[in-house]
Amino acid sequence: MSAGAADLSEDRVLGGRITLRQPARGYRAAIDPVLLAAAVTPADAGETVLDLGCGVGTAALCYAARVPDCAVTGLELQPALADLARANAAANGLDGRVSVVTGDLTDPPAAVPGNGFARVMLNPPYLAPDAADPAPQAEKATATVEGGADLAAWIGFALSRLAPRGRLTLVHRADRLAEILALLDGRAGDIAVLPLWPKAGRPAKRVIVGGRKGAKGGAAVLPGLTLHTADGAYTEAADRVLRDAGNISLTN
Repeated sequence: MSAGAADLSEDRVLGGRITLRQPARGYRAAIDPVLLAAAVTPADAGETVLDLGCGVGTAALCYAARVPDCAVTGLELQPALADLARANAAANGLDGRVSVVTGDLTDPPAAVPGNGFARVMLNPPYLAPDAADPAPQAEKATATVEGGADLAAWIGFALSRLAPRGRLTLVHRADRLAEILALLDGRAGDIAVLPLWPKAGRPAKRVIVGGRKGAKGGAAVLPGLTLHTADGAYTEAADRVLRDAGNISLTN
């Protein structure tokens, strides 16, 4: 059952282009899915993009707002979040191009076929179970801590849904980059790693990683995106993405 209206907040992203209703407490979409969507290359007209673990639809809707000729399918495990994603798509006039399937990647529904998508984007749970403190809210724990599907399962499933030479893009913790690259080795190439610097001179906490299924090219670490100035405001470069709907390039 979806959360009641009193349990929801209404938030705007992309400078107000997208309105999101999401739980007022527990797991709430921040800037990571907005940045993720900005880093996914535009699909061609008629192609379909998969948002794996779509939550309330943030990345799917941001991508659809940027790329007007594609369709986006979201797969979400938690029924309440899937219902919110469908409602958000309708509220933003994007339900004709953004569809949401409730299901588990360990038992995928037929609406998410293998080799069926030109792009797959994913924002998996960041924490392995042995690295996580007990979460006070079950919905948040499911979104942030690996459960029945670990990182290997998420990446393996994403690659299995991509069409040959399709592009995978994910956002994750920087301290799990070595694990991500090992999981992509021999399965995807033309890998690009884009660090997300919290402030100039600070270590990256997040990275965006992109690659092409079946490609043979190696990996490159890009200059990255600095998110905040010294006083905590967004940098001009971050503002262009978060408020002006600019893209993030995963090429040198």
